[in-house]
Amino acid sequence: MNYFLKLFGLAVMSVVIANAQNVKNENFTGQKVFETYCWGCHHQTSVAFGPSFEQIASKRSEGEIKGHIIDPKSMYKQLGHKRSVMPAFDLSPKELDLITEFILSFKPKGAN
Repeated sequence: MNYFLKLFGLAVMSVVIANAQNVKNENFTGQKVFETYCWGCHHQTSVAFGPSFEQIASKRSEGEIKGHIIDPKSMYKQLGHKRSVMPAFDLSPKELDLITEFILSFKPKGAN
């Protein structure tokens, strides 16, 4: 299982790095940041390798989301997880704001 996670992580990171170079040079949206960095493990409303954005938005604050994106290894215990395989992302402040707003847009109506 551990070998699979490492292999999967390498594959995802290679796609992320290739796509990240394109994002830095374009006008982009939260959806574009999602497609570049997150889509390999997360989907908007269904569970993939990681939780859906709908699940994340219903449980996490803006600060928790940003903290977990920037430094998941220091946040996972605080957020109640036993482990984290999510890599850290070095996003620009604009990219971080855009992806956080995009994730929070999936918060179910009526959720706190």
